Amino acid sequence: MPIPTEVVGSLPRPMKLQEAYEQYDQGNITFEELQAEQDKAAEDSIKRLEATGETYVTDGEQRESSFATYPITDTLAGTGLADNLAGDGQFFAIFDDGHHRQLPRLTGGPFRYKTFASEFVEKNKAIASHPVKQAVISASMMMLLYPLEEEIEGYPREQFLDDVVDQVERDIRQAFGAGAERVSIDFTEGRLANKNDSRNPWTGKDMLQEFIDLNNRVLDRFSAEERRNIGIHTCPGGDMDSVHSKEVPYEKLLTKMFQLNAGYFLIQCASEDDKETVYRLVGENSREDANGVPQVCFIGVVNPLTPEVETAEEVKDRLLTAAKYIPVERLGATDDCGFSPFSRDEKPAHGSPDFARDVAMQKISARLEGARMASEELGV
Repeated sequence: MPIPTEVVGSLPRPMKLQEAYEQYDQGNITFEELQAEQDKAAEDSIKRLEATGETYVTDGEQRESSFATYPITDTLAGTGLADNLAGDGQFFAIFDDGHHRQLPRLTGGPFRYKTFASEFVEKNKAIASHPVKQAVISASMMMLLYPLEEEIEGYPREQFLDDVVDQVERDIRQAFGAGAERVSIDFTEGRLANKNDSRNPWTGKDMLQEFIDLNNRVLDRFSAEERRNIGIHTCPGGDMDSVHSKEVPYEKLLTKMFQLNAGYFLIQCASEDDKETVYRLVGENSREDANGVPQVCFIGVVNPLTPEVETAEEVKDRLLTAAKYIPVERLGATDDCGFSPFSRDEKPAHGSPDFARDVAMQKISARLEGARMASEELGV
């Protein structure tokens, strides 16, 4: 079987859509008018992905406030916030260029999603001729909505975590029920959990194992056959062409991450200085049998944060080197990260989000051709 390929999830939103989000936040357009712009960008994303030959297609998260907040708010500014949430939560991440992203704060229970990813899958299935995938947010990211130190009166942390696990399971099951063939869980907080940034207190709480255990509570509700198509995505962040945790030694995550009982992993690597060490760590720590499912390792072979387009030959060479450490039957190719995980992202290194959309398709095409070339050379 040839080396499989898969997109992570997000694509840059056109500037026209980003402006529509702003106009909606300001009360100048209706939600229906915002949705019309989302639908246009989603259809364009799907058609362009299909033109590259991408195996699984997605709308590029054009309808989502962000990869992390789609279940709980309509926009990053907090318009349409779900019940029992306030806008002044802790930072999710502080990026290397100085900007930050903030989560809402839980004020009471019960915790419930207001939007499930199945809504996007249903719309995308109506457009797509290729199989559809959907990225969803992790239980561990939702865990950060609860105040870090104190307990909410009448809503203990353990009850909240029970509710989170229920909501994340429902999100995944409904996505499959709506027709998604693959569902990947975004886990960018995994590497960030080892940063210990005094400006961002949760990163100093040594929460990685807690994150893994909580996400396994979700994964373990699915059969081995179901988990073959449930993935985990990891990266050091990607927003406004900046990162939040690339300086954290990757082995701190990669020696533990494969405890997660997922069937496949989408692993940032193209932007790493020492790629071969990453391949080795992945090969040494991924499992042939994760409670009944082999862990397929999709290696990041293109970098969404730079406008320079990798060649198919570069992609091929990266995969051939990775195949020295990772069994070829468990090797795949992906992009390092979503191309634009937050809905307001002008892609400064690219000059504009519209140009970045074009670059993204070129990078995806190079990934697909490089994976084909590597498969041919490896005889698979």
